[in-house]
Amino acid sequence: MFDLQGFGDQLLLGVWMTLRVAAGGLVMGLLLGLVGAGLKLSKSRIAYGIGATYTTVIRGIPELLVVLIIYFGSAGLLTKMAGWFGHDGYVELSPLLAGIIALGIAFGAYATEVFRGAIQAIPEGQTEAAAACGMSQWQTFFRIVLPQAWRVAIPGLGNLFQVLLKDTALISVVGLDELMRKSQIAISNTKEPFTFYFVAALIYLSITVIVMIGQRYAENWASRGVARRTE
Repeated sequence: MFDLQGFGDQLLLGVWMTLRVAAGGLVMGLLLGLVGAGLKLSKSRIAYGIGATYTTVIRGIPELLVVLIIYFGSAGLLTKMAGWFGHDGYVELSPLLAGIIALGIAFGAYATEVFRGAIQAIPEGQTEAAAACGMSQWQTFFRIVLPQAWRVAIPGLGNLFQVLLKDTALISVVGLDELMRKSQIAISNTKEPFTFYFVAALIYLSITVIVMIGQRYAENWASRGVARRTE
């Protein structure tokens, strides 16, 4: 249907890199989101201040700036730290690792609010009953709160992950060979921008549809055993 002029394999490599960055950012973002939600729900003013600062700052600046700050800022920091141990060379993060960290931090800031709302949606009677049964706070969180919070949070997290998938295109600015960069390389050689941008759009759309289907299955799995409301 489309004449990719021998760049089809390169686009597939770009898709694989895109999925790696997205998966890494998702895992890191979920962990940061849980920690951030715990901080913002804490009764400690210091803990709340840390969580609130994190979400306010990261959500207040473009993801592209986060990528650039992580990639270039970490290079100076790592080089200085390496100098403390006698290393004279220049040290920097790989574009892949920098992309995962940057997108994970950005995803985590938004996931924090999703988790916070999901946890607050659980009736207090649930935790009170767990305490009455002799459960510790950790046991209550992992056995009572978190399983129910997932059910509430999955729709919001799924939407955030779809945004994260498209934000992987930002990592091309630091030289990561993901889908958009592979497309740009193909365009520079073939002078066919419409073809390769359109194919890239179809690939992103296909991945998004697969994610939406997976999200639906995840929602059904998390809602198993929960009575559905009937009109």
